Amino acid sequence: MAVGKARSKRSTSGSYTSTVTTVVFVALCVLGLWMLTSNSIISPQTTARTSTTSSFSASGERHLSKPSDRRDPPVYEDTEGDLPDDAIKSDETKPLQATNDEDDKSQEDQLKSEETPNVEAGEDNNEKQEPEQETSRDNKNEEENATVVEENPPDIQRKESAEEEEKQKEYENQASEESALTQNQLAQGIAEKNSEAEETQQTKDEESNVNQGVDENKSEEKNQLEAEVEKREAESQENSQESQNQITEEDQQQRLQQQQQQEHQQKQEQENSDTRSDETLQESSQPEIQEVTSHETQQNEEPQQSQLASQDQESSQTTDEKKAQIENKETQSESNQQQRNSNQEAKQETTTQDKAPSSSSTISFQSGESSGIPIESKESKKSWSTQADQSENQKERRKDGPDGTIYGYTWQLCNETAGPDYIPCLDNEKAIMKLHGRKHYEHRERHCPEEPPTCLVPLPEMYKSPVEWPQSRDKIWYHNVPHTLLAEVKGHQNWVKVTGEFLTFPGGGTQFIHGAMHYIDFIEKAVPDIAWGKRTRVILDVGCGVASFGGYLFERDVLTMSFAPKDEHEAQVQFALERGIPAISAVMGSQRLPFPSRVFDVVHCARCRVPWHVEGGTLLLELNRVLRPGGYFVWSATPVYQKLKEDVEIWKEMSALTVSMCWELVSINRDKLNSVGAAIYRKPTTNDCYEQRKHKRPPMCKTDDDPNAAWYVPLQACMHRAPVDGAERGTRWPEEWPRRLQVSPYWLNKAQMGIYGRPAPDDFASDYEHWKRVVNKSYLNGLGISWSNVRNVMDMRAVYGGFAAALKDLKVWVLNVVNIDSPDTLPIIYERGLFGIYHDWCESFSTYPRTYDLLHADHLFSKLKKRCKIAPLMAEIDRIVRPGGKLIVRDESSAIGEVENLLKSLHWEVHLAFSKDQEGILSAQKSYWRPDTYVASS
Repeated sequence: MAVGKARSKRSTSGSYTSTVTTVVFVALCVLGLWMLTSNSIISPQTTARTSTTSSFSASGERHLSKPSDRRDPPVYEDTEGDLPDDAIKSDETKPLQATNDEDDKSQEDQLKSEETPNVEAGEDNNEKQEPEQETSRDNKNEEENATVVEENPPDIQRKESAEEEEKQKEYENQASEESALTQNQLAQGIAEKNSEAEETQQTKDEESNVNQGVDENKSEEKNQLEAEVEKREAESQENSQESQNQITEEDQQQRLQQQQQQEHQQKQEQENSDTRSDETLQESSQPEIQEVTSHETQQNEEPQQSQLASQDQESSQTTDEKKAQIENKETQSESNQQQRNSNQEAKQETTTQDKAPSSSSTISFQSGESSGIPIESKESKKSWSTQADQSENQKERRKDGPDGTIYGYTWQLCNETAGPDYIPCLDNEKAIMKLHGRKHYEHRERHCPEEPPTCLVPLPEMYKSPVEWPQSRDKIWYHNVPHTLLAEVKGHQNWVKVTGEFLTFPGGGTQFIHGAMHYIDFIEKAVPDIAWGKRTRVILDVGCGVASFGGYLFERDVLTMSFAPKDEHEAQVQFALERGIPAISAVMGSQRLPFPSRVFDVVHCARCRVPWHVEGGTLLLELNRVLRPGGYFVWSATPVYQKLKEDVEIWKEMSALTVSMCWELVSINRDKLNSVGAAIYRKPTTNDCYEQRKHKRPPMCKTDDDPNAAWYVPLQACMHRAPVDGAERGTRWPEEWPRRLQVSPYWLNKAQMGIYGRPAPDDFASDYEHWKRVVNKSYLNGLGISWSNVRNVMDMRAVYGGFAAALKDLKVWVLNVVNIDSPDTLPIIYERGLFGIYHDWCESFSTYPRTYDLLHADHLFSKLKKRCKIAPLMAEIDRIVRPGGKLIVRDESSAIGEVENLLKSLHWEVHLAFSKDQEGILSAQKSYWRPDTYVASS
């Protein structure tokens, strides 16, 4: 061994020289003990051993940083191994992590306090080395390397004499010096070796001068000093041994814990892998589940491998190579420290206030064809038209925006008259003031600002988390929608009442004062063929009021698209959405409704105040466009059952109009309980009646008029011919609910290429299986979402409606939004018993603020940013979502990073941000934060 070799070459200097050496060494020991107790101890930098321990903490396995108040988070990185533990661990693990945090802190403090004396002693020893050390310098260097790597040196305890203990102490001091010195001190120590000869000569001159004044009793003093040195050496050696043993025990415990955790994670991954191997996708779909915990294992394995490699490297290095190694270590230490800080900040940013996903849950996530995600085929776009193409009179609103990420965005509150109820495209006062007329309710239609707003809508005072469904159908918090006008003017009709801190809804309406359920049953009894929840699944309720009719139809398994204008019936649609009932703000005005043709099974109007009979029946002809051939129009209004002069005149005109439209009057029945009546009409399924009409009024639409064009398209006073080809949509009634949800529409044929490149029916089926798997494997359990708090859901970029179909068994409803520049698949969505709307996300949506619990955006941002800016869309998302509401984004990694930064600037809680193979998923939750300043009024 190197130690034995060093002992055999111990110097045999004269007694005078030994005395001086002993005096100097004792002085250094005393100085070291004094500095140990002083307050000016230099804090050592992390050594090779302690840096390894720190890396364990930074990996996230044992160390959890305290929350930070930082507002500028680090840039999101696409590295798959950087997924923070907090993104997948529940709040229940926090106490244990906090305990580990304190244990790590105490261990690090203890290491620092024990290494400090060695640093101080090492500095002085470096300046005054004995001449005899020259002959054993090479052996010392070998011993230094061995001492750093060695974990438990038992040979040191077997010293037989005080001289051997003195020599071994020098070796230990040298080893401690190498392990505790900072990078600059080590470099200085190497440089001093070049001037070793000069220091030796200086030392000899000093010894000569001291020897001249030595007393004759030097032998006695030598014995006393040697005895004192032996005593101090024994104490120092014992402390050093305890410190090394403690470090060794800590390292062993850490390695044991790490090995146990790795084995547990590997076992967990194997179980999940076995489960995934049993699941197969239809056609070419492949397993898509990505275990987030596997990245934790990688993070834990990397520091361990790095530690072993570092130890092997140190044991084989020579003294001449140390300078280069020191420089490399200094650079690597700075890089590792920055990475640890970044990881700790990411953990702090992603800490959830809602229930976070458990560590055993999996994140279902696609990355191109390799993970089963349906990729939209470029070839398929040739066979699908878009709403933008169909709507010839669409406005041009494309804005070019920056591709880079927006940092440090400053948000302000909107300074608008509507205040907390601001809807940008319906409250554009400047545009409304410029209108030439309001005869056709143009002032209630959409008039979007030229530049989409980037301000945030304020919250109402004393806003609370909404009442959950189904209790919300009957009552909501008054302060969430603090409007009482409807209660004053419609309270006697059981629309809404003020009851303490709640607004209550007895379930009545103008035509069904005694309750909506009785009225619903009355309609079905009048025409049994309506068959709520079987033949009739999707209906349109015009002039819905507070949407109690649609709210109670949920009990019959019917989905109702309710709409009403933002007018003097204050906040009627807002009441509906707050109750958990689907509704939009729209009006029967001068433009087509944003729906495809021939999609609604029933259209309903109960005292909806729409003049159907005027101007050649233009508005009723719009209902004819959206009503399915063979569908029913239910008209419950005073002209049906009252004999007032005005009502009689309206009934005559309405009767003549419906006859000329070839609508069949199926039933006129009177509801005795509510003292109302209803006329029910049926739309024809063939063109025979149209061809037999004498006056041809209203006229048939031109052949080049697309009935599906609906985005900013003016109304046409004409009728479209009924489809006659058996393979054309509308010639047959859909399958009964719920079978129609799962089967491919009969008019999708294999000759037509689907959105993802397969034959259309296969594409449809594959998309459904894909979203069922994503929802069941990821969304329901892996994102920390409490679905009992979710009622109103929007799919911001729907294709076939697979996401909504996968949520069928939950107590939620999903509004499917088909973008105007996407393939027009909205008719398919209606065909399967779901509903949706056309929209351009470069503009604001026609809904009130704080009306949705969850928004889902699948590859929306990466496609939209080619046409418009992302920041206004994020402001719109913030406007639509309720405080506490969620956002799920699946998109390209670059888009995920940009959205994440904007969400953080909006003070949203980002629960998960994960990327792989240039694809990512993000889950976030809106907070109650609002800015303090308002936008300057223009």
